[in-house]
Amino acid sequence: MDLARQEAVTWRNRALLLFDRIAMPVAVCDVYGAVLLANPAMAAECGTTPGRLRGRDVLELFSPREATQVERIAQALRLRHRSRYQVSVRWRAPAGVERYGELTADPVSDTVEDTPALLVMLRVDAERAPSPAAPAPGAPVTPMEARILALLAAGATTARAARETALTTDGVTYHLRRLSSRWGASNRTELVARAYALGVLTPGVWPPDVRGDEA
Repeated sequence: MDLARQEAVTWRNRALLLFDRIAMPVAVCDVYGAVLLANPAMAAECGTTPGRLRGRDVLELFSPREATQVERIAQALRLRHRSRYQVSVRWRAPAGVERYGELTADPVSDTVEDTPALLVMLRVDAERAPSPAAPAPGAPVTPMEARILALLAAGATTARAARETALTTDGVTYHLRRLSSRWGASNRTELVARAYALGVLTPGVWPPDVRGDEA
């Protein structure tokens, strides 16, 4: 029994590691839509960390574009139907741009009798969302991105940046990859240089500090 429990814990930890590394925004919610677990990609769409999404209503974070869709889904869940449900949503990205997309919710549980949780995935409509690869020079970064850049400029490792920001190391890496793609940076030294050039970090200040209201 102890061996079975140990194997279950091992597989759970592997699943959580994979969950954090998925590039698509994903969350697990209870049957009422409250977030139980979110990956860094989902948290980035809300400009926060995964832990701070816990307990939030997913339909408050991402507003349904048609109320009737939500009513139909709620009724189906009350009847314990286990179909895949889709909701067209809009939300405000950290940079202030309104995004559009679709939430897909799949009921999941260990047995048919159990009350299901909802595996929620967010698809961003490419034609509506701003391209992260080609922003205007000096385009704003999120407070979390700015904090990570300041820590890197001070010589922090990924592990230390994770401790300082209450993220996982995979969460920090996810934000750095997004910044690298957005700015066309090939390494962390170039990322820090771009941050100073674009005015994200304050020149001539030590320890490195975030310019303006980004801190």
